[in-house]
Amino acid sequence: MLSQWYHQYGEPGVQQAVKRYARAYQRARVSVQWRPGDYDQQIATALLTDVGPDVFESVGGTLDQIRAGQIVDLTDAIGSAAADFNQTVLATMTYRGKIYGIPQAIDMQLLYYRKSMLAAAGIHPPASLDELVAAARALTTPDVKGLFVGNDGGAGALGPTPLYAAGLELLTADGAVGFDDPSAAVTLGKLRTLYADQSLLLGAPLDWSNPAAFTQGLTAMQWSGLWALPHISKALGDDFGVLPFPPDGARGRPAAPIGAYCCMVSSRGRQIQAAKAYAKWLWVDRTDYQQDFALSYGLHLPARISLTLQENRLRTGMAAEAVRFATEHGWALPLRWTDRSRVALQDAMTRIIQDGADPAAELAGAVLTARAELDRVRG
Repeated sequence: MLSQWYHQYGEPGVQQAVKRYARAYQRARVSVQWRPGDYDQQIATALLTDVGPDVFESVGGTLDQIRAGQIVDLTDAIGSAAADFNQTVLATMTYRGKIYGIPQAIDMQLLYYRKSMLAAAGIHPPASLDELVAAARALTTPDVKGLFVGNDGGAGALGPTPLYAAGLELLTADGAVGFDDPSAAVTLGKLRTLYADQSLLLGAPLDWSNPAAFTQGLTAMQWSGLWALPHISKALGDDFGVLPFPPDGARGRPAAPIGAYCCMVSSRGRQIQAAKAYAKWLWVDRTDYQQDFALSYGLHLPARISLTLQENRLRTGMAAEAVRFATEHGWALPLRWTDRSRVALQDAMTRIIQDGADPAAELAGAVLTARAELDRVRG
């Protein structure tokens, strides 16, 4: 018997689907466990014991687990199919040339805008961060806010995306901190302007991951996920468009965050080879299940490039635009970007946005934390 863990997905039908996949496997019995609550903490604890899962999915905290030998190398399981996976996402599970997780389906975030509201105000879809700030201000009325990027003002939902839009990176190719640059402070200062202008929707009943504020007309623009697109389309028809986060500054570029839960195998399992074989069967061999998982229970992108290209539902309309954004402008959190670094940057952004703290000083502190973490995990 193999034990397989999933976090609790919000889309109806996912739990039934993954259990159906497991029942179809002929070489071993697979028990699927749905794990509500703090899944990342549950996994971190379970990997230290002999009673955790054989196969599990994970998206965060992976580097320390890889370095501790808690996760099995799956390079041979993914084999030549590695070239068919989204390389930006696959890189987040690659350490010292070895692959430790098989991407299951790709999620991405993007900016939704209400065409009719922008047209009524004589505003074009924003092509730069400055235009986004101006548009949010112009679209704000006593009844409607110009932009919704989360109830905290954007630090949580946007994360490092504005830094990538400024032409920066979290970590450079040679392993240095990539946002130790004056332009980072300039860009994050513009997020403070959005907050200070009172252009942002705050205190929405449902946060940024749910499109309700947008579909109910509480905001003219909203940062959310690709998963929200079917709900928005059903509610608004053609009265919406999508954009990546707009570029900022001379080196700016559009930015579209992407990421994926990946299938992994625990080194503490008692049937490691059987677990690897099952992971390969489900997330490499069974492309029909991979397509079903990505597209039948909400809208996600298949992790395999070939599956994305052949899917009719991703060839037209706003879904096709999202695919283009993910392909041309997609970025993903580097494997060496640790939880301590993430928290340090998010806390700095919160103080900048909400409190008006000095962006340069706040970023300097986040840079120091990120450098210390890089030194800790270097090698």
